Amino acid sequence: MGNCCSGSAKCANASTPLESKVTTTTRSSTSTTMSGSNNDKDPDDGVRSSSNKLDEGSTTTPASLRSLKSFSMSDLRAATKNFGSNSYLGEGGFGCVYKGWIDEATLAPTKAGVGRMVAIKKLKKESFQGHKEWLAEVTYLGQLHHPNLVKLVGYCSDSDHNKLLVYDYMLRGSLENHLFLRRATQPLTWPTRVAVAADVARGMAFLHAQGVIFRDLKSSNVLLDAGYRARLSDFGLARSGPTGDRSHVSTRVVGTRGYAAPEYVATGHLSVKSDVYSFGVVLLELMTGRRALDGSSVTLVEWARPRLGDRRKVIISRIMDTRLGGQYSKKQAQEMAALALRCLHNDPKNRPAMEEDVLPQLEQLVQHNNNKFSSCSSSSMSSSTPPPVHVHTPSSSSSEQRRRHYNKSSRG
Repeated sequence: MGNCCSGSAKCANASTPLESKVTTTTRSSTSTTMSGSNNDKDPDDGVRSSSNKLDEGSTTTPASLRSLKSFSMSDLRAATKNFGSNSYLGEGGFGCVYKGWIDEATLAPTKAGVGRMVAIKKLKKESFQGHKEWLAEVTYLGQLHHPNLVKLVGYCSDSDHNKLLVYDYMLRGSLENHLFLRRATQPLTWPTRVAVAADVARGMAFLHAQGVIFRDLKSSNVLLDAGYRARLSDFGLARSGPTGDRSHVSTRVVGTRGYAAPEYVATGHLSVKSDVYSFGVVLLELMTGRRALDGSSVTLVEWARPRLGDRRKVIISRIMDTRLGGQYSKKQAQEMAALALRCLHNDPKNRPAMEEDVLPQLEQLVQHNNNKFSSCSSSSMSSSTPPPVHVHTPSSSSSEQRRRHYNKSSRG
């Protein structure tokens, strides 16, 4: 699915999707289901709705969408100048993405430059898999609300062929672009990278507290707003986690190669610890400026593991993104490297929990950088400096206070 972000480049992910054997003739060729059967597949491989579960293949509109704006196709044509070339942002597996304008108060379409800017995803008419992802996206984002999740403004479902999603426009685009399109953007500073990692961890901790597994965490699904605050996007592959005393759910294997946890790829067993593994890969990308999979036979994890096994500073300096120019805290880099290794443990039981372990550690690093930034004289900054440090006060480290905050902000 394309991202709701700025830029004219194609929104298709640069990472390689998990290769698949198409198991039904009606499924889109972009399906990411792995070859081979999964006899232990959970029959309820669906998404949450107001009635607890919603079958992934359902063609009905979830009741949770009543909290969202229902746009007509004519509304969205007016907002995008009939989906004209000047409004076109890019294309992904979901379909094309366009920039549009709506009124702040009424959400009615307005002329370009007036009101609130939005990103509009338009489903490919022939995409059966895209419809299921559209349904998952609106189901989850119609219910879950958090500062580190992209905001879904509304949707259009005029017919089986007109399926669209309307999001807040994310001015800074994707984390992927900032890390890898080296001539297009200034490099993110180290404090900004640490803050982005904390934002992603906060969003993931929130989802896990709500019993949701994201299933497709990667740098292209992390979007940055005007202040470089990170938000998770693309919930088309998200699903409800295990219930009761179950440790995992068994499901078809989907996602992006290089990010997916090894036990999930091998068995289809999915848990919140699968997301933790993917988060470890994103940490490596933030540190190294390297893609999870760059076209070679060696993944980023395979490349980094032997180098991170030795904690000597000279090894840390060798893996760090050269675009940082050495401007980073080596102590913090070592701490983040150690955290990444824990997240990437082959045994999911030995990976840390997002809320109790990962987030508090990253929030401490953010707080240290905030304090250091505040002590610096503002006169030392110029307009030619890299993107500003993302400054915010971390939330309390109390798990109980976090849970109260999550429960309060989760439902619209």
